[in-house]
Amino acid sequence: MPHVLVLNASYEPLGVVPLRRALVLVLENKAMCLEESGAYMHSATCTVPAPSVVRLKRFVRVPYRGPVPLTRRALFARDGGRCMYCGGVATSVDHVIPKSRGGQHAWENVVASCRRCNHVKADRHLVEIGWRLRHKPAPPTGLAWRIIGTGHRDPRWLPYLQPFGADEALARIEGISA
Repeated sequence: MPHVLVLNASYEPLGVVPLRRALVLVLENKAMCLEESGAYMHSATCTVPAPSVVRLKRFVRVPYRGPVPLTRRALFARDGGRCMYCGGVATSVDHVIPKSRGGQHAWENVVASCRRCNHVKADRHLVEIGWRLRHKPAPPTGLAWRIIGTGHRDPRWLPYLQPFGADEALARIEGISA
């Protein structure tokens, strides 16, 4: 089922919902459709264009936004789908400081890697094998990463996500897809 970007009344991205939920918001007059997907939803009495982006009519206060969740999809997007050791196509996740040696499962310690580099590195520190990281791992910042981390994306969302750091994030994802 297609997904729809939901914006707050202030055009701040809130999240991604299934098409069915977005239609309910629009039909109950709680949201307005900003972008249509080009598809149509049919009922017995009417036809409604399926939205791609909706904006809530009333502002919803979001009390606290924690850090971006560490997911495999978000990690590969942050690292551009490339191995942080050799630059090849990343297929696995590696802990820079191995968990067996006290490393944490956190943004600062996790990188995307190719299977070969992950296997050769095993549970050793980088200094033990003389390797260096291409970039220092850090948590991604910006509201756009919350949307991109869901794995759902639509080119019609880009203008609404650009002010929130989507250019870098989407450029990295497009690099993965290409």
